[in-house]
Amino acid sequence: MRTVRGVDLVNLYRNPAKELGRLAKTGALKKLARGIYTAVPDTFDAETWTPLLNDAGMAVATALDGARVPVLMGIGAARFHHAVPREIGTTVIAVPTQRRAMELPMGRVRFVKRDVNALDARLEAADLGQILVTTPEQTVYDLLTRPELGTTPRETYAAVEALRPQIDSARFHALVAKKRRNAAVLEFQQALDRRTR
Repeated sequence: MRTVRGVDLVNLYRNPAKELGRLAKTGALKKLARGIYTAVPDTFDAETWTPLLNDAGMAVATALDGARVPVLMGIGAARFHHAVPREIGTTVIAVPTQRRAMELPMGRVRFVKRDVNALDARLEAADLGQILVTTPEQTVYDLLTRPELGTTPRETYAAVEALRPQIDSARFHALVAKKRRNAAVLEFQQALDRRTR
């Protein structure tokens, strides 16, 4: 990703914070969080571009946890998969260590401690580089097991319904077989079964 932390530049600059602040004033960088900046993508106008919340959250998580470690999940992944029609001001990112939520200029990032390697995720292209995003099947599972995470249950269930056409029934069944099930997951599985008959 096109993101850097000031503390990672101490061997290059005597005062990394000052240099990053100078680059931000010129428009070459955008400040995402304290000490974390990102380069403006080449295809965007530096004066008017602001990263979307999912991109900014994943950039910050990548700067903190390393490349291809954090995974966009839950309502954030639903937004990525076009199941949420508008920005809702919150995204959810799985990370390997406990981390408090962060307020960024574009919204709130909720971090969830998960075994990121156990998530069904794939590499996707985003404005700031490639990111890991849960598959539609994993996204639905996560939304159904924690409908209040990052949003309201009403918005969660609307996202689940919007994701339904993207779900591969066999893949969803295989994923759920390895995980715990609750009533909402079982009900969704039964609806998938009825659809495929």
